[in-house]
Amino acid sequence: MTVRPTAQFAWQSTPRATSAAGIAGQVPESSYAYGRLELVEPDWRRLPGFRDVTTEQWNDARWQRAHCVRNPKQLRETLGTLVGEAFYADLADDMERFATMSMLIPPQMLNTMCPQTVDTEAFYADPIRRYMLPAASDRDPVRPSHPYSARDSLHEAQMWVVEGLTHRYPFKVLAELATTCPQYCGHCTRMDLVGNSTPQVTKARLAVKPEARQQLMLDYLKRTPGVRDVVVSGGDVANVPWRRLEAFLLDLLALDSVRDIRLATKALVGLPQHWLQDEVLSGLERVAKLAFQRGVNLAVHTHANHVHSVTPLVARAARSVLECGVREVRNQGVILKGVNATADDLLDLCFALHGEANILPYYFYLCDLIPFVEHWRTPVHEALRLQEAMMGLLPGYATPRIVCDVPYAGKRWVHQYTEYDRERGISYWDGRFPYYDPISSLPPTGREWWESQPKE
Repeated sequence: MTVRPTAQFAWQSTPRATSAAGIAGQVPESSYAYGRLELVEPDWRRLPGFRDVTTEQWNDARWQRAHCVRNPKQLRETLGTLVGEAFYADLADDMERFATMSMLIPPQMLNTMCPQTVDTEAFYADPIRRYMLPAASDRDPVRPSHPYSARDSLHEAQMWVVEGLTHRYPFKVLAELATTCPQYCGHCTRMDLVGNSTPQVTKARLAVKPEARQQLMLDYLKRTPGVRDVVVSGGDVANVPWRRLEAFLLDLLALDSVRDIRLATKALVGLPQHWLQDEVLSGLERVAKLAFQRGVNLAVHTHANHVHSVTPLVARAARSVLECGVREVRNQGVILKGVNATADDLLDLCFALHGEANILPYYFYLCDLIPFVEHWRTPVHEALRLQEAMMGLLPGYATPRIVCDVPYAGKRWVHQYTEYDRERGISYWDGRFPYYDPISSLPPTGREWWESQPKE
């Protein structure tokens, strides 16, 4: 839990020295009230299912993995009678009709929901619950999916040069080493491939065995020396056995052409215990030392969407990773309505990440155009206002960029569209690639236009 101290400090409009032009300056005002945030680990014993869990067990990554909540029955056993049956019926309805990801929540992540009072109303309102345990009543009642939503909305599989290796940008590749994560988020952009199948989505599957697939990736990089940047992801690298992950990283470091390596892991936030294991830290130290000797930038990228998920264990894991010699730990969040789509929410999260956990706020993405996410998505013009609201409040190097991942075009800062039809919610990027605002955010004339379009 993150607690805001009682004493808060707002920007004050006070005189300062007269500028060279002779115009008196004023310290700008801000509606955001800053106060240093104290990170607190919520007491897991407040949840009936964790009442007898010791600190030693809680800090054990194996215990965390073994006690993940995987279905409504286990959730009910954990929460007891604190949350009413109406929520479980709502959850079951969502799993049957809408969910693109199966349920998988580590105790650590579940414990950040309702960090103080747990009851049905608070559970429904909780921002982390909203994206980790979506209910049917959360979804857009008119259009739960946009007409142009797609399972692989960024067409990553179309850009595979070998299975699991996406070459989407000129000098950068994405290496998907696993199709599983320690936790499953409802808005997952790789919902077509990652996790277990749901009634809505029969998942794609990788055909080549992991070791052989990694060798194919390395062979491609050897004959494609123009690639300098490798994002190692999945799924989540925390679900790759460490010895196999380390061997792949050492092979990458043997390539003179590779200058940047980024490890993508939600587990730093959802299961920080993984990144505090001796085997992982000692192995990461070996990799980081070699990367430093070779002048390669080694970074860890994680995924936090709300300030409540930034706890002392997360901060400890981030600092331990940095002490191993990793250059930087960065956060890539997603802007989600009902979770963090206000300037105050984003600033609370960024100040906690940067000031308390040594995690650099890096990107916030607009939620991708996958099925059943219309209730989470934010229109481009609102994202622009959020970006403007953060400017000048965080250090420049720690001010995250809000980006739109445009199909076929790639990541673009939200102000980089070349055309924008606000009425119909259609923006164009690089002059020809479209992106679509949620229809529910449009004026009546725009919604009527979409209703008149032929159904595919």
